[in-house]
Amino acid sequence: MSTKYYDADQVTVSIAGIPLKGYAEDEFLSITPEADSFDDVVGVDGEVTRNKNRDERATCTVTLMQSSESNDLLSALYNTDRNASNGAGVGAFLVRDRNGRALYTATACWIKRAPDVKFGRQAKDRAWVIRIANLVRFDGGN
Repeated sequence: MSTKYYDADQVTVSIAGIPLKGYAEDEFLSITPEADSFDDVVGVDGEVTRNKNRDERATCTVTLMQSSESNDLLSALYNTDRNASNGAGVGAFLVRDRNGRALYTATACWIKRAPDVKFGRQAKDRAWVIRIANLVRFDGGN
């Protein structure tokens, strides 16, 4: 049996061509599908029909440290998208574990929600909510 190795520093995250850095201390990334891949219904006689769901949307939350320069870049992208027309803030999505085989991509993503802001005695996190259209995923290991 071989020893496996994970290094969070080897996880690449890019939103609309912006490579992110300055991740939060612990969990810094989550990707949640919008819908189940399959639904099913059962008839009165017990026959089950399985339905394929083609909704490949997902929500990604990227959590950065308050001090991260990536907040500036995402803020500029968010403001551009809010103030311009025709999807000025829509771009490609990429998450890749360079030390493993996990890969998540999409041709279109955008900032769905700017982070909540908190100030305190110590630096806080900024959680950016990213909406992804048509996520292509490969949940590879290390």
